[in-house]
Amino acid sequence: MARAVSKKRTVSKRHGRSRAAIAKKRPNIGTVLPGPKARLILNKDRRYVSPSYTRFYPAVIEQGKGVWVTDVDGNVFLDFSSGIGVVSTGHCHPEVVKAIRDQATKLLHMSGTDFYYPNQANLAEKLAEIVPGARNKKVFFCNSGAEAVESAMKLARYHKRRTRYIAFTGAFHGRTFGALSLTASKATQRKYFAPLLSGVTHVSYAYCYRCPFNLQYPSCDMTCVKYIDDVLFKKVVPPEEVAAMFIEPIQGEGGYIVPPPGFMPALRALCDKYEILLVDDEVQSGMGRTGKMFAIEHFSTKADIYCVAKGVASGLPLGACISRSGIMDWEPGSHASTFAGNPVSCAAALKTIDLLENGLLDNAARCGDVALARLSDLKERYEFIGDVRGKGLMIGVELVGDAISKVPVKDRRNAVIYEAFKNGLLLLGAGESTVRFIPPLVITENELHMGLEIFERALRKVFGIR
Repeated sequence: MARAVSKKRTVSKRHGRSRAAIAKKRPNIGTVLPGPKARLILNKDRRYVSPSYTRFYPAVIEQGKGVWVTDVDGNVFLDFSSGIGVVSTGHCHPEVVKAIRDQATKLLHMSGTDFYYPNQANLAEKLAEIVPGARNKKVFFCNSGAEAVESAMKLARYHKRRTRYIAFTGAFHGRTFGALSLTASKATQRKYFAPLLSGVTHVSYAYCYRCPFNLQYPSCDMTCVKYIDDVLFKKVVPPEEVAAMFIEPIQGEGGYIVPPPGFMPALRALCDKYEILLVDDEVQSGMGRTGKMFAIEHFSTKADIYCVAKGVASGLPLGACISRSGIMDWEPGSHASTFAGNPVSCAAALKTIDLLENGLLDNAARCGDVALARLSDLKERYEFIGDVRGKGLMIGVELVGDAISKVPVKDRRNAVIYEAFKNGLLLLGAGESTVRFIPPLVITENELHMGLEIFERALRKVFGIR
């Protein structure tokens, strides 16, 4: 017991926050929302910024520290969104900030496309080490998750000399034309952008709470995977033309859907059968989010190509496509990116991985167990909580009309998120009516319980429970 207490103190101290200060911190909303300064920014934003962005509530954030953010009017919020899963080590982690500052005084940019510098090679070596599989890997750097997916699509075609792809309903792989062609999360994301990339076929994900085949796991015997082999490959898509299958090991925007244990191994076996590359999109689920460095590790499966972004650099733009050296066999000039592997972003990523390996992975797993237990208890008490699912600090709570019909209640889900915002908790939605919980991995159990209390109060108000 003494050792465990000592470890917690060490972790807290390293992340620049004393336990006493953490215990005293609470959300503090001192104005109507949005406040007067926020309204000025909102008016300017509406005038000059693209309306395509999916803002849901008027949070105009000015600064952040750890799991806390403050808006321009001084209102303090507990952040369970992590900037959409990006600030894995928390807002402005002192060690990450120092790494950024140190690098910024030496070299801001040199372009790894045409030149060499230490950080890019060092980060590539580290990613080759931590990504599942042998270390004989190579890394293509880019700037975002969508770019990592685009790189994987091009690499798969180049290596296999095949033109088709398999993706899954509910998937979100990005918004560029190739990544959007794989995406099947919301129709509005694809509306008016056709024709998209040809050769993409979507199949059903293992969404057991809403099984598209109306079966039950495990008696279903992985019908969703067998369908690909027995129907799709025999009647629609010649498997010999498929370059790659793209999969999120835990679906993100599709609803934080965790597949059953046999799903990923079955897909791996199917890809091996037809020499199809399995591409693991870890943009949201990777970098410690699930209590393991990569979500695919929960399923004892390895991919051929990995896509990484979001939490890899704690807030700086960085993405990566990683594969075995034998697969990344394209010639110079085949693919490149001017800003990719920026030395400052690489410095932030190296420090991020160091923090993950030295405490934050364990913290994500431990706090995730606490959160799942408490949310599962809420599910037992409230019929409108249809499902609670997740790994580590990647958790979804699906709200429904009732346990029998499972009718999605998007309006009420949105109302819960807005009510939480009014009370100082930042949440995001996913899928049709799921609330996602993705706090920074530096969160303490005290902060976790604080946020869950606000969430429960919001649930009770929206659903009329006294």
